[in-house]
Amino acid sequence: MQNNSVFKRNIHLNLLLRLAFLLVLYSILRFLFYIFNASYFSDLSFSELILIFLNGVRFDLVAIIVFNIPFITLLSIPFSFRYNRIYQRIAGFFYVIPNAFAFLGNCVDFEFFKFTSRRMTSEIFNIIGIGDDFTVLLKQYITDFKYVVIIWILLIFLLIFFYNFTKVVSDKKVKENKFKYYSIETSLFFTYLFICIIGIRGGFQLKPISIISAGRFTDSKNIALVLNTPFSIIKTINKTELEDYKFYKTETELEKIYSPIHLPKDKGAFKNTNIVIIILESFSKEYIGSINKNLEDGKYKGYTPFLDSLLKEGVYFNTAFANGKRSIDAIPAVTSSIPNLMNNPYISSIYAGDAIYSIPNLLKEKGYQSYFFHGGTNGTMGFDSYAKMAGFDQYYGRKEYNNERDFDGKWGIYDEEYLQYFANKLNESTQPFFAEIFTLSSHHPYSVPEKYNNKFREGALPIHRSIEYTDYALSQFFKTAQKMPWFKNTLFILTADHTSEAYYPFYQNNLGIFSIPILYYKPDTLIKEVINTTTQQIDIMPSVLDYLNYDKPYIAFGKSVFDTTAEHFAINFINNTYQLIENGYALQFDGTKAISLFDIKQDSLLNNNLLGSNLAIENYLTKKIKAVIQSHNSRLINNKMIIKSK
Repeated sequence: MQNNSVFKRNIHLNLLLRLAFLLVLYSILRFLFYIFNASYFSDLSFSELILIFLNGVRFDLVAIIVFNIPFITLLSIPFSFRYNRIYQRIAGFFYVIPNAFAFLGNCVDFEFFKFTSRRMTSEIFNIIGIGDDFTVLLKQYITDFKYVVIIWILLIFLLIFFYNFTKVVSDKKVKENKFKYYSIETSLFFTYLFICIIGIRGGFQLKPISIISAGRFTDSKNIALVLNTPFSIIKTINKTELEDYKFYKTETELEKIYSPIHLPKDKGAFKNTNIVIIILESFSKEYIGSINKNLEDGKYKGYTPFLDSLLKEGVYFNTAFANGKRSIDAIPAVTSSIPNLMNNPYISSIYAGDAIYSIPNLLKEKGYQSYFFHGGTNGTMGFDSYAKMAGFDQYYGRKEYNNERDFDGKWGIYDEEYLQYFANKLNESTQPFFAEIFTLSSHHPYSVPEKYNNKFREGALPIHRSIEYTDYALSQFFKTAQKMPWFKNTLFILTADHTSEAYYPFYQNNLGIFSIPILYYKPDTLIKEVINTTTQQIDIMPSVLDYLNYDKPYIAFGKSVFDTTAEHFAINFINNTYQLIENGYALQFDGTKAISLFDIKQDSLLNNNLLGSNLAIENYLTKKIKAVIQSHNSRLINNKMIIKSK
């Protein structure tokens, strides 16, 4: 009984025990995060996993201290009223509520990570403010992943239980020697303050630890396992989206290596060809059977029979990459050739008001009418606002479709009906036109109309059935469109917005998680071949303009796929790491230095880091990625995304 009494009176011991208990819960959350995403981290050995867990404690401590500063202050403040019962209840509120929110972020990432391949950041607050997406997503998340809610509630229960178990009662010895008591307590208070400062910084090093610091302990692919979600959110709040790098001192020096300025080439008269871009929700390259013949000993069929047939009718790029991992990243990349090289989406960033070029605003002066179609609720992800800013003449959403019988109950109009609506609307338009459509049925929760319950096969992943449905809807669109007078005078470009859940190892690494299809198809005129040239979403805009023989200068960060003299590459960004893919190599760069180099032709699973063993290609790619990043950041920061007349 005596030991228990001392235990309850020692407020400092209880404070440390409560913080230590949080550390245990964070480790449990990391373990659960690993279990629910084990396939993504399948290449980790047991020793590597232990090392990641041990190093993760450092990042957990940062989050724990930040979320518990009020609680630590309340229990360490050098006054005797800390033992008051009501005061202890108030302190308990500041122990349970902030940590409950911190745990919620970690729990949500059990499943959310499958779609983004990274921990959530403060961008979540931007997404909350865009339309009704967050409300819809939250309701659907709770419905589909009830176990996450149960785990979260259990964690809150454990917090409350442990707080009451380590209850502090009044210590009568406080009054015996007030000078000694206040001297010791004041010293301890400042000790806590010092420890908190060091803890928030993550140690005594020169700079506080950040998201990229996790890269010191593992490969970039596994950074999310070292981190925790509260830490990622904390480290991205109120951050300027981009750093104004000065790798190259002068514009001349920079442009010798890379320039986004495209100058017109005298290739002949401008073509008044219609342009239709179809962005397929979550159409990972993995899902396409004809281009994955190496899977399942050549027996892999995939889930896109129509797209498989269409690939044979146009120019298909087999080494194509998304520039982001979110739908909201794809629209600026495809339409305005702006890659996502920051944590926040461009559409909701502080640079969204910059003057920019886009396909619709450049083609407007050539007499084109332009239309953006998305069957989702108007306002979804800010697409309607971006469409207006980009110069589209008309936005067609769920409101304009105006037939709720075809509503999927979650996100918008089913793809089959909406693609037919798209074809008929184009038939009403005058030529030439530019039109872009974003499908949605292959978005979680992967709804398929009841009439097709037995038509499409179940696959290894929940998304597979909806992929096959959207592929079918696409086939019906082309069946309708080919009967229309504008069809043969139209260049179709098909791509994905980003990748989704992956089943096979290649599509789970830092190369595969960006691998998408990109097809250029024009009935009866384009060559029909598969090309291995590296390309990306931001190449679509300059490719369209090059194909049409556009005759004025503009800025685009990609290169035309039809320009055989260009240095073709792909760039993307995840977990605060940049990746450049060019000439059969992938270089990963942390903003300061190269951290890995892979020969992707010989080592598609990215197992063998060649950094330091091939200096020629390493130096070339490092210079290139620095130039692309500097040009991108500088132009966005300084609002130099258009060429201003002198």
